[in-house]
Amino acid sequence: MKHIYIIAFLLLYKLTLAQTLHTDTTVITIKEAVISANKAVETKKTVSQQIQVISAKEIESNQSQSTADLIANTGSVFVQKSQMGGGSPVIRGFEASRILIVIDGVKMNNLIYRAGHLQNIVTLDNAILDRTEILFGPSSTVYGSDALGGVIHLYTKKPLLASGDQKTNIKVNASSRYGIVNNEMAEHIDFNFGTKNFGSLTSFTYSSFGDLKSGTNQNPFYTTGYGERPYYAERFNGKDSLVKNSDRYLQKQSGYTQYDILQKFLYQQNEHLSHGLNIQFSNSSDVPRYDRLTDPKGTGLKSAEWYYGPQIRLLTAYDLNLKNQESLFQDIHFGINYQSVEESRHNRNFGKDNLAHRIENVNILGADLDFQKLIKNHNIRFGLDAQYNTLKSTANSENIVTGESSPLDTRYPDGDNSMLNMGAYISHTWQINEQLTLNDGIRAGFSSLKSTLIDTSFFHLPYNSINQSTPVYSGSIGLINCPTDEWKLSLLISTGFRVPNVDDMSKIFESSPGSVIVPNSNLKPEKTINYELGFTKIFEGKTLWENNIYYTQFFDAIVSDKFQFEGKDSIMYDGTLSQVYANQNKKEAFLYGVSSNLKSQAGEHFIFSLMASYTYGRVKTDSTDVPLDHIPPFLARTKLTYKNKNFSSDFFINYNGWKKLKDYSLGGEDNEQYATPDGMPAWFTVNFRASYKLQKYITLQAGIDNIFDTQYRSFASGINAPGRNVFASLKINY
Repeated sequence: MKHIYIIAFLLLYKLTLAQTLHTDTTVITIKEAVISANKAVETKKTVSQQIQVISAKEIESNQSQSTADLIANTGSVFVQKSQMGGGSPVIRGFEASRILIVIDGVKMNNLIYRAGHLQNIVTLDNAILDRTEILFGPSSTVYGSDALGGVIHLYTKKPLLASGDQKTNIKVNASSRYGIVNNEMAEHIDFNFGTKNFGSLTSFTYSSFGDLKSGTNQNPFYTTGYGERPYYAERFNGKDSLVKNSDRYLQKQSGYTQYDILQKFLYQQNEHLSHGLNIQFSNSSDVPRYDRLTDPKGTGLKSAEWYYGPQIRLLTAYDLNLKNQESLFQDIHFGINYQSVEESRHNRNFGKDNLAHRIENVNILGADLDFQKLIKNHNIRFGLDAQYNTLKSTANSENIVTGESSPLDTRYPDGDNSMLNMGAYISHTWQINEQLTLNDGIRAGFSSLKSTLIDTSFFHLPYNSINQSTPVYSGSIGLINCPTDEWKLSLLISTGFRVPNVDDMSKIFESSPGSVIVPNSNLKPEKTINYELGFTKIFEGKTLWENNIYYTQFFDAIVSDKFQFEGKDSIMYDGTLSQVYANQNKKEAFLYGVSSNLKSQAGEHFIFSLMASYTYGRVKTDSTDVPLDHIPPFLARTKLTYKNKNFSSDFFINYNGWKKLKDYSLGGEDNEQYATPDGMPAWFTVNFRASYKLQKYITLQAGIDNIFDTQYRSFASGINAPGRNVFASLKINY
């Protein structure tokens, strides 16, 4: 540990000695290139939607432990955590299945993405990311279902071909990193081999995280400690016991390991035609569900074991791209992809011998076809996409003493489960004149779902299958006025939808002790209408100030509420008489908010930036409006960056405001049981990181997060945030 502190100190000291060397200054412009808004390269100047870009340099300087942490450090997207091996992004008050995650053009959302909190984003390796774009607000016109709150589109690095006089292009990147807050050890290597028309990129990352230590110093916004771990469960001589934690700030049973593999091939057939193959695989150890392991029961703990099994994700995707054609369409893209996902839940009550295993195997086949046509001042893009999901849900109960296995109710119907989403869209950009640009688009599609029940011994349902089919549609229109290169004003109206999936419609599970959720085949899609105003100003070519104000109407929101099952409001479940609930379209809600982004070039070497956002959401009722769940508190980040030829550093402060208990959606997904009696206190962390190029091919990075070792927990989370983390990494780029 001493050596890590020394490295961090030397890098900080280096800043004071850094020479004033000539470097390229940051370009402050509203013409930054973006890809994700319309699946085509364009500039922010011609896009009415709010977009945040995380570049390759920012990803490298961020030095995050996971992709979830990378997103959280943007200062504009909130991330909830139920356990260290997780991270559920929230965009404008929408979370989980209400935002869309896309990797290299492939939608990750599947038929069991739930509306609560998800951990799937950690299966994406941030060490091989080349770029990330975040779309704020409904994006269903281009992307279809689930893009109610926005889209997080992650792009991995591409194979590099030989260019110029090169016969081959060989590059090797390797890194090794260690952090003290959870004994993090991360090793990464990627290798590129390219000829004039063939390229290969191979990447491997292994990460090991021990138990996470929370901050030990009092939060200045709350005088009482919270979220500590005074004891934990362990089994000795065939008996569960409570063990006193020798360090109550060490969150025992929170660590895990993970490895990620990526293989890409690129074949450039000619100057217009290319083929790509993308293979990704991610696997982990068991991931402890930390919040459930801390749930109390009497004077002890409810669970002796509660963990997710290995999170296994396989993606294979083929892409064909035709570019710069002198034919009917300038650009054509065709893609076909396959994903296999396995996730499982395993839990055993304290003092009991039966360990429940519930396993979900999901297979997804997807295809998309996109065209782009340029006609004078019009850029027309249209496409077709389809995704077919299947699910096999199994379960059993294991007696850990005898090894005997017995039947157990599955989380989802145990027969065939499938879901089909199909759609067609057209989006259009019209450059009316040098100042005015019009964006518009429309989508129409169809969705169907089927689930069948085989074993009805646990529940005597009045049916053995659940079927639904529904048409879907969406649209958007935006107007942009750029009177000069320093001004951008935009107006946008957009709609979004989310089709109910198997998790919404078909699952049977215990949501909380004494409550059970049963299927409901009468669900309709959730819908949003968003109204947005944006204005951006550049001052003297050195300062950019970007602002967005929005109001979103949320219709037919799916919520869990009391329900009648065969005329009864309570049934026996897992040996307990439980209140019956079902997902229903009951809520009409509204959200509004504001975000602001300031970025300023201060001299030749310094950049100052500020990100801040605020969201307010309420559910409409006949009397008083009540809080909508998933609404994060005010969040902000300020950052000062220094750069010269061989050295760069970031000094930044992350801040979250209070989330008072009166603003929680009680009994919903805000997890008030993991908050303090007053809600979730405000907090801030002071952080520093630096990078120094030792030699042409060797770079040393180090930093300190949460310098003051503040004890805090993010809203709706079930685990305390990391305490002071001193970390260092060595990178080789050849």
